[in-house]
Amino acid sequence: MSQDHYTLKDIAKILKLSPSTVSRALRDSHEISDETKRLVLDFATKVNYRANPLARGLKERKSYSIGIVVSEIANNFFSQVIDGIESVAYDKNYQVVISQTNESAERERFHVEHFYSRSMDGLLMAMSSESSDTAYLEGMIKKGMPIVFFDRVPATLQSHRVITDNKRAAYEGVQFLVKKGCKRIALLSSSKKLSNSKERLEGFKLGLISQHLEFDEKLVQYCEYGGLKQSEIDQAINHLAELDYDGIFLSGDKLTTGYLQALRRNVRLAKKPIEIVGFTNSNLVDIFSPGITAIRQSAFEMGKRAAELLIEQIEQRGKETNFKTVVLPVELIEREM
Repeated sequence: MSQDHYTLKDIAKILKLSPSTVSRALRDSHEISDETKRLVLDFATKVNYRANPLARGLKERKSYSIGIVVSEIANNFFSQVIDGIESVAYDKNYQVVISQTNESAERERFHVEHFYSRSMDGLLMAMSSESSDTAYLEGMIKKGMPIVFFDRVPATLQSHRVITDNKRAAYEGVQFLVKKGCKRIALLSSSKKLSNSKERLEGFKLGLISQHLEFDEKLVQYCEYGGLKQSEIDQAINHLAELDYDGIFLSGDKLTTGYLQALRRNVRLAKKPIEIVGFTNSNLVDIFSPGITAIRQSAFEMGKRAAELLIEQIEQRGKETNFKTVVLPVELIEREM
């Protein structure tokens, strides 16, 4: 028999097990012993067995597909999160369908409701910057739709969350800038509505307080679309150019790259010796000009943990869920002089 044509029943017959035992072993069920799981998985790997998601879905009344909603797929951070999600989904025989909102609440709701109407087994979501009404999401959750939020999470919904240690990241960013001699530190932030923006602002303030520095509201600029629109960043930079600051904390991947682009066009700022700390998961951080100290998030791990929590909830549907908030660390990468 060709290895490409082994079925679950073929594997069961060869290993002298029941088809249900083989199926549970492949799904890593707690009902199956570790020895039997190893036997089944080793043989399945040997013959290159892949489950048929359509047949399996029809039998179990599941689609074996999950939806992903992010603001922008091209964002370095979100693309790495998606890689983490797919690494888990593939191993568990789930397909993923990805959509982007471009920070629009209307698009976000359109995608979510479309996924729901297509009987997706669950959703993984990072909220858009325009989002404020989450009543429709609450309604879906109450109907039994598993949703795991990551990075940008709603405050009130009962769900799993996977986030970055945003307060710690901003706090450490400010500490680094002060160590470099900065006395007046600016903040370029995304929308005030977003959970991660709020947490990073809080950490920024705590960092200043710990160093006995005054928080100056005029040195804080918000970009409601998080750097998706370069014009927003240009406007913020033009405002800051009129003020006296010697360090800046950039609170997002797109804000960091957008700030560096804007800086090249602002002659006045380009000549000033400003220390820069910014969130970025770009692999090109070493060649940024001017050089920056980067705060890197655990993006791939965030995707993995979010996918694991979602698939666990999907496969235990009907059982009571103890919702978790997973907080992942960041890494501060000092630029080489």
